[in-house]
Amino acid sequence: MGTLTIRLPDEKHTKLKQLAQSKGVSVNKLMEELSTIALTEFDAYTRFKAMAITGNPEEGLRILAKLDALT
Repeated sequence: MGTLTIRLPDEKHTKLKQLAQSKGVSVNKLMEELSTIALTEFDAYTRFKAMAITGNPEEGLRILAKLDALT
């Protein structure tokens, strides 16, 4: 498992701690969950963009629009 050190403004760090506490998890677990969401979105976008390029562009764009509507 890797270690990541990031620098955040104090206000943002405080808000992240509050969010983690409200979810009943550690800040570390919260960051793991948020990074999983971001990577999942990136993977889905990349996959469907590739589908649009190699297949039917209209179908790929329709699927991306559907994903955008979910967020």
